[in-house]
Amino acid sequence: MFTSASSPGRRWAVDAAIVAAVAAAQVAVWFAAASHHGQQRPDLAAYLLLAVGAAALLARRRYPVPVLAVALAAALGAAAAGGAAQAVPVAWFVLITAFINAVVYRQRAAAIVSLVVGYLVSVWPPWLIGTHGHTTTVFALGLLAGLITLLLVAELIRVRNQRTVAIKNRQAEEARRRASDERLAIARDLHDVVAHNISVINVQANTALHLMDRQPERAREALTAIHDVSRQALGELRSVLGVLRADGADAPLVPSPGLDRLSELAAHTRTTGIRVQVVEEGERRPVPAEVDAAAYRIVQEALTNAVRHSGGHTATVRLCYDPDALTIEVDDDGRAAAPPQPGNGVAGMTERARALGGTLDAGPRPDGGFRVLARLPT
Repeated sequence: MFTSASSPGRRWAVDAAIVAAVAAAQVAVWFAAASHHGQQRPDLAAYLLLAVGAAALLARRRYPVPVLAVALAAALGAAAAGGAAQAVPVAWFVLITAFINAVVYRQRAAAIVSLVVGYLVSVWPPWLIGTHGHTTTVFALGLLAGLITLLLVAELIRVRNQRTVAIKNRQAEEARRRASDERLAIARDLHDVVAHNISVINVQANTALHLMDRQPERAREALTAIHDVSRQALGELRSVLGVLRADGADAPLVPSPGLDRLSELAAHTRTTGIRVQVVEEGERRPVPAEVDAAAYRIVQEALTNAVRHSGGHTATVRLCYDPDALTIEVDDDGRAAAPPQPGNGVAGMTERARALGGTLDAGPRPDGGFRVLARLPT
């Protein structure tokens, strides 16, 4: 009841419903108290004061302290006008609502002051409590206990609301983090697909241009390779874009290819003039889908760097199936397979490995060439 709604229209509807419910409950208790004690029912002045206090609740969110002051004054005036000073205080629903609202909005000092004022007015003069014709000791103690209980209830409501808001904030932050992670994953996939295949296409296009007149057969082979690689690139791009278009549980979690297509990747790289050898150590076994996709992308990016930057002639891809991890090692014999300037390739490989709790090192080998070494827990 005291939490914020999602839109201004809904907040207004909630506040109007609270005003109507509180006013109706107050009137009902007034009539019941008057009938039980044989007293006169509230007059027009009491109803007007009740209406003023209830209407003030419409502004409870923006002005909790002024609303509480108006509710207190209206309740005290209505109690006096209603002629039931002993019975009516327990039915001050407008004041109780305003009081809890003030505590929820962290206006404890004003709320406690209203408790003290209301209590003193109800038992005034306090030094005559228990004497003939004045407030009884039982009533004074009971009212004090009730007001303390009301304060505790208001504090519990405030704590609950704060906890609810904190949970919603954490959920929103988690949703933003997941969205950011998904954007990074899609960016890595797009980079890997485009960078590798465009590199292969670029090399084969240069080959075809140079050999078109002198060796048309080799130029035809290069154009065929361009056709195959571009078709594969389009297929992978459709898979990545399918993740963006899909919604709900039917969205593919891992659109990227896996190690079962490593031989195809090696074959495409060979068309650029680099001899690629794939070596497996240990007993080959299925690995989790996210590890499978990350391993393929790491090998793909390492071979892309070899094609674009190394100037070498051979590359070795070594997969080692350890009991608790998959180790990937990609070596080439080029001069420097790393890009001349920091780019997205090595950073993307490192992010993939770290996202799975693994590690990745990339740098020149002591005996020449370049090495990418990754270890992915399985």
